[in-house]
Amino acid sequence: MAVRGLGCPVKFTLTAGQKGDAPQAGPLIEGLPAEVVMADTAYDADHFRQAIAQKGALAVIPNNPSRAQKHPLDKHLYAQRHLVECCFSRLKQFRRVATRYEKTARNYLAVVTLAAIVLWLR
Repeated sequence: MAVRGLGCPVKFTLTAGQKGDAPQAGPLIEGLPAEVVMADTAYDADHFRQAIAQKGALAVIPNNPSRAQKHPLDKHLYAQRHLVECCFSRLKQFRRVATRYEKTARNYLAVVTLAAIVLWLR
């Protein structure tokens, strides 16, 4: 999920439960203007950092402990990542999103889209 500065969802994709999120992160940020891209340690991959650099944005991603070459981390900027977690929390306030009553991915994505629209309207 891509979230803008105030914590409202901008773009999201639905992935299978057994798939990792990092491979979908590159296409997720395509076409979105950004000066800073924040993510957690799971997204610490060279291809994602290169995609961020090509956008001309700053990558604020903590290093994976197994990484040989460490990248600098601005801890003050990384502290603002709580906005993404708050967005997830607000989406989970919608019962159908939190419990995933929908049986198909298409219907669940529609419910998440409606919940995101409601967050934007608030």
